Amino acid sequence: MFVDRHDAGVRLAERVREAVSDENVVVVGLPRGGVPVAFEVARALGAPLDVIVVRKLGVPFQPELGFGAIGEGGVRVINAGVVQMAHLTRGEMAGVTEDEQAEVMRRASRFRRDRAPVDLAGRTVVVVDDGIATGGTARAACQVARAHGAGRVILAVPVGPPETIESLRADADEVICLETPADLFAIGFWYRDFTQTTDDEVIELLGRSTGA
Repeated sequence: MFVDRHDAGVRLAERVREAVSDENVVVVGLPRGGVPVAFEVARALGAPLDVIVVRKLGVPFQPELGFGAIGEGGVRVINAGVVQMAHLTRGEMAGVTEDEQAEVMRRASRFRRDRAPVDLAGRTVVVVDDGIATGGTARAACQVARAHGAGRVILAVPVGPPETIESLRADADEVICLETPADLFAIGFWYRDFTQTTDDEVIELLGRSTGA
C-alpha cells in the first residue's frame, strides 16, 4: 500500500493540509517509526517538527496492561477503571511512574539533543505515527498533547483498523487515516519497506526540520 514511511508521509500530508488550513500548527511524531512520516507532514505544512515521547504505565504484575501513560513534564494520564480493577496502591503506581518518567526523559534528551521541546500551548498539534494497531500509544499521545495545552489535536496515520480509528475520535478533535483495512494483520504488511527506524535517523530528521 505504501512504498515506505516517507511515501506514507507525503500522501498523509495532502489530507492533513486540507484539515489545518492556516492554523498555528506543530507536528509531533511518535518515535521511532512515526518520525519519518511526521517529517514529511511537517515539511509539507511548513510547520515545526518535534517528538512526543510517551510511555505506558503498566500494571506491575501484568505489564502489558496499562493503567495510564506518562509524558514529558510529568504529565500523567490515568485510567481509573484499570486502577480500580487491578487494586493498585498509590505506592505501586508511584514506583512504575518514577521508572517510566526516567525513561521518558532519557529518550527525549537523546532525540532532541540540546533543543528545547516545541511549545504546544494553544496550537493545533498533529500527532503522527506510522500506523495504529491497538491505539494505546496514540491515545496516550493525544491525551498528553492536550495536557500540554494543545488547542486542537489531530491524529494522523497512514493505516489502522476501522474500529480502533473510530474509538480514537474520543481522544482527538479529528482523526485522519488513509487506509482502514478490516484485516490489518500487522502495520508492516501495508509497507513495501518497513525497515525499523533507528534513534540516529530520528535525531537526523529532527535536525533537518526547518519549520517555523
